[in-house]
Amino acid sequence: MIKVADLAWLEFEKPDLDQAEVFARDFGFAIAARTEGELWLRGTFAGSPCMVIRRGRASRFIGPAFRAAERADLDRLAGTTGSTVRDIGVPGGGQSVALLDPSGLPVRVVHCAEQLPALPEQEPLILNFGTDHRRTNATQRPPREPSRIQRLGHVVLETRVFARTLDWYLDTLGMIVSDFLFLDGQRGRGPTMAFVRCDQGSVAVDHHTLALHLGPGTGYVHSAYQVTDLDAIGAGGEYLAERGYQRSWGIGRHIQGSQLFDYWRDPDHFMLEHFADGDLFSCDLEPGWAPMSASGLAQWGPPVTRDFLGASPSPAKLREVMTALRGDNELDPARLLGLMKAMSS
Repeated sequence: MIKVADLAWLEFEKPDLDQAEVFARDFGFAIAARTEGELWLRGTFAGSPCMVIRRGRASRFIGPAFRAAERADLDRLAGTTGSTVRDIGVPGGGQSVALLDPSGLPVRVVHCAEQLPALPEQEPLILNFGTDHRRTNATQRPPREPSRIQRLGHVVLETRVFARTLDWYLDTLGMIVSDFLFLDGQRGRGPTMAFVRCDQGSVAVDHHTLALHLGPGTGYVHSAYQVTDLDAIGAGGEYLAERGYQRSWGIGRHIQGSQLFDYWRDPDHFMLEHFADGDLFSCDLEPGWAPMSASGLAQWGPPVTRDFLGASPSPAKLREVMTALRGDNELDPARLLGLMKAMSS
């Protein structure tokens, strides 16, 4: 229907906005706006906010908002889906169309009236490589401070109806696939995970803006936020550790997407990732295919943790999911409850 330009922000509800703001500052967000009922977080890059947290009774993920390339895309999308274009209270003003993906997850497509101005950057360190001596008579002392977030990079979602959900994002939002993962020896049954990017033609964009994987749940797995470089990831991670936050997994370098990563849990147990140096793809590349495995998650880094794997099914337990499929990669509701218990064990 349209081709979205990027992920705009993510929407959450939490009962304690003061606690959420403390973690946000420690993780490296800047505050775009704060009211009694809403907290808008942003990065240093010009553009839209990264996240909105609204006061609610319980902590929960509401859904993602994607950025329309043009205001007219909202009218086109509303006319095709029978939705309505509405004003939204984003800092600077804007409009949106509210949709539901096949998993039942709320998805907004938004167009912001004004861009937030850029903020001061966390400067990358000057590095010496081999005979390339860029730094002389100067020491290297990265400050122990929060990793200053530049922008929202991607969100990972779990779905019980993988094929229909993937097709919806491709057909409705014009996204394209970078990589498929499948269970080893079962490629013929189709993928169980897809890394999906926006289609901006010859303009190279993030390897994935959205990743979807098959599982017994629906909704948020983790989200990722770009920072300057490896030193920003490392020093910012030490800053978080000193304040008692839980590292989920890291530091390492992924395979699909290639980014340097470091995963953390916020006080509400949501997983967030610092990343740097991710792959950029144009529309010319065909999707890759690879088997799923715990060892295939990283090129280097510490062994993957139980906490990280707990946020996404292991290949062994995905085989249990595959046996419960009734067609088109959709889970049979009659087997879902027992499967969810097995996945959590």
